Amino acid sequence: MFYGEYTHNLDAKGRLILPARFREVADHNSISRFFVTRGLEACVFMFAEAEWKQYEQKFRDVPFTKQDSRTFNRMFFAGAVDVTPDKQGRFIIPQYLKDFAGIKEKSVIIGVSNRIEIWDHERWQEYFSKSSKLFEQTAENILSL
Repeated sequence: MFYGEYTHNLDAKGRLILPARFREVADHNSISRFFVTRGLEACVFMFAEAEWKQYEQKFRDVPFTKQDSRTFNRMFFAGAVDVTPDKQGRFIIPQYLKDFAGIKEKSVIIGVSNRIEIWDHERWQEYFSKSSKLFEQTAENILSL
């Protein structure tokens, strides 16, 4: 659903713009509301509302008696906020999520099928450089299952 890699800067008001291609996908699928939260590898995850609700149900069903479940749910849901991009596709990421992901000004927005990830530009470059070296081995490991 969401694919590609785009570089954008925060504007003077601290807003980020959803890439035009992602806005087209959202419009085509009647998506107007998203949820952003702490992601993995120090990025921000962004989910369309319907996708968010599926994860919410799945994580709600995880037993709260397990410490790992409680820890994950606290970090994931306490950091969550809903956003509705304006007509130009701009939205605000709360400061605590920008701090979590190290986003200062320049960011990279990537589509990862059912979610969008928002990275600090430098962190993305470091992650990409490290991960691209392992890409073929990782593909072999996961695709041979």
